[in-house]
Amino acid sequence: MVKKIESKTCDEPLHERGFRFTAQRREVYDALMVRRDHPTAVEVFMRVKEKMPSISLGTVYNCLETLTECGLVKHVNLDRAPSRYCPNIEPHAHFFCDQCNAVFDVPLRKDSSFETLWAVPANSVVSQHEASFRGLCPACAAGAGLKSKIKNPK
Repeated sequence: MVKKIESKTCDEPLHERGFRFTAQRREVYDALMVRRDHPTAVEVFMRVKEKMPSISLGTVYNCLETLTECGLVKHVNLDRAPSRYCPNIEPHAHFFCDQCNAVFDVPLRKDSSFETLWAVPANSVVSQHEASFRGLCPACAAGAGLKSKIKNPK
């Protein structure tokens, strides 16, 4: 059974920018929150279409743009690949698997903050940051017989 996400936490950022939390935006947001796997717009469209057959791909793109603009989801881009969407709005990086194309969140260490991780020039004001890693995910690395040289930082 799919758990519905409470809209109270979503309504405020939308209303502050003059948007309503429409049924279409609700379904797009729920599709991102339920699986949290960094889907493309087309993948979101396919998921939402199962519940809302009349929705168009254009509407899904518009919903994703609005949710991104309101800070409820993030765009995730790598090279020339299609944009993906991330429902995790906490500060984090992304790991892109070169073999299976999966995208994983890389959380900051609990004892770290953005300011302690990067040597940003003094007196700068950072409004957004993006960091990403590429390589093989644990499953693909194991399949290739490779072992990580990175110790688990936890």
